[in-house]
Amino acid sequence: MQFVFLAYPSCPELRVLSFLGVSMAYALIISGNVLIVVSIQAEARLRVPMYYFLGSLSGVEMCYTAVVVPHILANTLQSEKTITLLGCATQMAFFIALGSADCFVLAAMAYDRYVAICHPLQYPLIMTLTVCVRLVVASVVTGLFLSLQLVAFIFSLPFCQAGGIQHFFCDVPPVMQLVCANSHFHELSVLVAATLAIAVPFFLIATSYAFIAATVLKMHSAAGRHRAFSTCSSHLTVVLLQYGCCAFMYLRPRSSYHPQQDQFISLVYTLGTPMLNPLIYTLRNSEMKRAIGKVLTRNCASESN
Repeated sequence: MQFVFLAYPSCPELRVLSFLGVSMAYALIISGNVLIVVSIQAEARLRVPMYYFLGSLSGVEMCYTAVVVPHILANTLQSEKTITLLGCATQMAFFIALGSADCFVLAAMAYDRYVAICHPLQYPLIMTLTVCVRLVVASVVTGLFLSLQLVAFIFSLPFCQAGGIQHFFCDVPPVMQLVCANSHFHELSVLVAATLAIAVPFFLIATSYAFIAATVLKMHSAAGRHRAFSTCSSHLTVVLLQYGCCAFMYLRPRSSYHPQQDQFISLVYTLGTPMLNPLIYTLRNSEMKRAIGKVLTRNCASESN
């Protein structure tokens, strides 16, 4: 059985424009996130837990976009936009796994900020490199486990013969529209898996920031409060952008699915969020700006020599 993607433009001019737009966005995603990872590795001052998590987030997001964006680019120019049942299941499994890992890494980053602000004296003892590595590995393994459970369940359901997916890639809501079995149990099972992957890490982030806010408000120094909030502002911006899109897409009933609206939202969290994250973290962080400036200057100097 094969699925056909129906969301791609049929007009040749629109196809070329779409290809160029997505290619530019993908180039910015890869270059921005690679620059963050290289800068963190090159600058000794940035080899601390906060930047280790930031580098891990950039790595996850590069893999996350690589699962679907090259496929979108190829389909934009191809006349036949089909995918096999196994190919669709594989794409969905990796997309959901890495997307879930992204959410859990953001939760680990919130925990890091909580320890740094609420328990500054114990911070070097609690947030060791071993703990950071374990948190990142646990995020990826948990995302993979949830994804495999969800995808195995979805693709065990009967699909209708007319396999037209109103989307750019194999995502959960459009694929669920092709399921012939009309059961609230199926919908509820998918909703539970989405809740574990999205709502649970968001609850952990919200709890961390509740403790952070309580600690910051008790500070007598205005400069101390400003410094504490400034270290969290970039992370909060990314969290709101990422979780807002994911909650809209996955934490809702199947009956509220709207193809055109959902296609736009999916492009936001597939291309927009990974492209904006490097900008958000560098524009609001003087240390990252200095490190990236050094890397770029060093590369320019080596090329001129």
